[in-house]
Amino acid sequence: MACSAAAASMAAVIPSTANPKAYISSKKPVSLRPLSLPSSFSGRPVVSRVPRSLPSGSSSSRRRSLVVRASELPLVGNVAPDFEAEAVFDQEFIKVKLSEYIGKKYVILFFYPLDFTFVCPTEITAFSDRYEEFQKVNTEILGVSIDSVFSHLAWVQTDRKSGGLGDLQYPLVSDVTKSISKSYGVLIPDQGIALRGLFIIDKEGVIQHSTINNLAIGRSVDETLRTLQALQYVQENPDEVCPAGWKPGEKSMKPDPKLSKEYFAAI
Repeated sequence: MACSAAAASMAAVIPSTANPKAYISSKKPVSLRPLSLPSSFSGRPVVSRVPRSLPSGSSSSRRRSLVVRASELPLVGNVAPDFEAEAVFDQEFIKVKLSEYIGKKYVILFFYPLDFTFVCPTEITAFSDRYEEFQKVNTEILGVSIDSVFSHLAWVQTDRKSGGLGDLQYPLVSDVTKSISKSYGVLIPDQGIALRGLFIIDKEGVIQHSTINNLAIGRSVDETLRTLQALQYVQENPDEVCPAGWKPGEKSMKPDPKLSKEYFAAI
């Protein structure tokens, strides 16, 4: 959808490695023109006409709402669907396999609709600029869209002031088959692109948090990091829970009718 004729016509063969951090041998960046966006994509949410479920007695039961919907249920508490896919990192083509992080790192996996759009680069570069903060808490970041690696590469090679990404600190994964987006329940079936889904996956490979925004709404790096820190805290302190807005260093609470009063008495 976001691929240019120039990118589609390339005959390059993408090398594959088992290590998601392994690079291809050539250090020469591929020269591509920035990919043009279809004129039909205006930056406003892509919408599908689906009925909103309302009580039968409601006066609004005949209304129809313009919304975009994914087709699957939330995955929180389940093992994250594994995948192996091509990606762009450090202006090279690599292989990324989610299961290679299990037992080693937490993973922030986020989906965005399309390369060369508007809200997307603000999110992608914001995560890159804060990458070291995630590294300090043993976390990898992976961005995913349905675009090809050639489109990803062209976008990385485009300057930020021109709507590009510049160099990123983490891989951009290509989901051209849409299988990853579908397995995480963020694919918009009739549009073939993903909602803004974000998943925090722990070191055991279990999804502990998810948030899914519609196309026009960008996500918060601050809130993602705070949620990750809260998750890590309760995993390290299984007899405690984190109240609303909790940040490292603040008081937690005991999940007990009596002991929880210590928290409420202190606030």
